[in-house]
Amino acid sequence: MYLASTLLLGSLVVVPSAPGWAPCPGDDVPAGLVCASVDVPVDWARPDGRRITLQIAKLPATGARTGTVFAVPGGPGGSGVDDLKYRVKSFDNLRGRFDVVSLTPRTHASAGGLPVECFTTGPWLTRPDGKADYARLAVANRASAERCRRHDPELFDHLDSASFARDIDAVRAALGERRLSFIATSYGGVPAVAYARLFPERVRAMYLDGAVNQLRDTRAEMRDRAATYEKQFTRFAAWCAADASCALHGPDPAARWRKLVARADRDPVPVSGERVRYSGFDMQIAAMPNLVHPGTGNARWAQLAAAAARAEAGDARGFADYVKASGSLKPPSYTGMNATHCADGLRFAGYADYRGALAIGRRLSPNLPDMGVWHRLGCAGWPGRVANPPSPLPSSGLPPFLGAGTWTDYADTADLALRVPGSSTVRYDGPGHGLYLTGNACVIAHADRYLTDLTLPPPGTVCR
Repeated sequence: MYLASTLLLGSLVVVPSAPGWAPCPGDDVPAGLVCASVDVPVDWARPDGRRITLQIAKLPATGARTGTVFAVPGGPGGSGVDDLKYRVKSFDNLRGRFDVVSLTPRTHASAGGLPVECFTTGPWLTRPDGKADYARLAVANRASAERCRRHDPELFDHLDSASFARDIDAVRAALGERRLSFIATSYGGVPAVAYARLFPERVRAMYLDGAVNQLRDTRAEMRDRAATYEKQFTRFAAWCAADASCALHGPDPAARWRKLVARADRDPVPVSGERVRYSGFDMQIAAMPNLVHPGTGNARWAQLAAAAARAEAGDARGFADYVKASGSLKPPSYTGMNATHCADGLRFAGYADYRGALAIGRRLSPNLPDMGVWHRLGCAGWPGRVANPPSPLPSSGLPPFLGAGTWTDYADTADLALRVPGSSTVRYDGPGHGLYLTGNACVIAHADRYLTDLTLPPPGTVCR
């Protein structure tokens, strides 16, 4: 709980009471994991206004404790409490010296007055092929946002990553820590960088893992993303051409895929038993998780190839079957996630900006030309302001960062980390996303050495 707060010179000064730690509830809680809660303002510009309660969790240090590492969850909307609960083994070595703390953020479905459906559903995006299409998509997106916003306008308007960063600092104050070290995974990179911008003197170390890079120029981001995902598709196609078990096996699987996508864009493929059809745009978006994560023995690549072969025969059920784990028959643009993306400025400036990004994808990625525009299209027509605009990091006062990333997220992470002088990176020569939480021993060793002793790996370090 927070007993008092004052707003001074743009910085919030809080007088905290220590969290009341108790064993976390549930049957699958690892030994030692304790939970508590903190109250934070919904609107940090009004510290004496309405407050919400956020759950925090801690894996206590197992040796001589020297500080706290804060694990910033991804998503946006992921639960850091769940990360500590289900990824506990990843932190074994780090806990020799540090408490590891995280939270279930305000961007999670459990945070307050928004229905769970706002975080688990959203519109099915279409690819606009003209200004009128773009305007229609903007109207649909705005209506979806307003349906959720009306339940709790104040919270909905403060799901940006700068508000999340201030929540983290409230946890720091409650813990009585002068500085924090950070592990920031995926979209967690955005609130982590917001924290570094707002409170540089309170950052001891910053490890960015497959981090979303809010600070990149849109065109540069689109160029790297298109080239990166095209290379990943090339790996998939090479496996398929060499492995007779692939449902697209033959001399040129990529050509079959392109033909399928073009045909589906002209005449979307129905899903048997459902009133749903898949365009080529839909197929590209549905394919992406399986392309990034091939799975054991390339099982997810095989699943993707089987879905494509079935769609060639006139039934997109294969795509729908593996997408429906998300609770939808096509990939939805989750409204709750968009409330953060759009407030963080990850949106197109308008139709011309969108068309420029689309042109980059079509030039650099013949197999996945539309992939790069999907997330930002969810912000077309968004009703809220950009509350956390991309802003440069301070030119001084920050420690060197460490970044790490896989085939598909190294470029963004490296660009972000190396903006801070003296920083270093680790490139994982392999697939996936989020290396620390998925137990990659090589990367964890480099990250733990940095977080523990502030020792960075040499430039050009690779984990294979």
